[in-house]
Amino acid sequence: MSTGFNTGAFPNQGSAGLFMFIFTIVAVLIGGFILFVIIKGFITWSSNNSAPIENLTCKVVAKRMQVSGGSGDSSANTSYYATFEFEDRQRLELRVGRDQFGYIVEGDQGILTYQGTRFKGFSRHLSFQA
Repeated sequence: MSTGFNTGAFPNQGSAGLFMFIFTIVAVLIGGFILFVIIKGFITWSSNNSAPIENLTCKVVAKRMQVSGGSGDSSANTSYYATFEFEDRQRLELRVGRDQFGYIVEGDQGILTYQGTRFKGFSRHLSFQA
């Protein structure tokens, strides 16, 4: 006579069999997620490397910051983005470095250099008005 919990899927193993089944499912899901993130990152990196370097005239139309983390004892991470509008009215939002983010001002016009989704630089056209 068995006194343990019988799952049906693992006869005569009781609750230990159920624990191993759930542990296996969770481990496979975590491993699959990690593999997905690695493959997605490699595809993006490869796509950016094969894209041509573009130098286009544009205008900076927006800037934003995205803060993630920072709850409890963890530190916060800030990502910086700028949206550029080209002469044909198409827009492109790119992640920019913290230093560049400080130099870029909404309304600036200049030459954007980028490769795929990778920001390379922005040279503003300087015009002084008296």
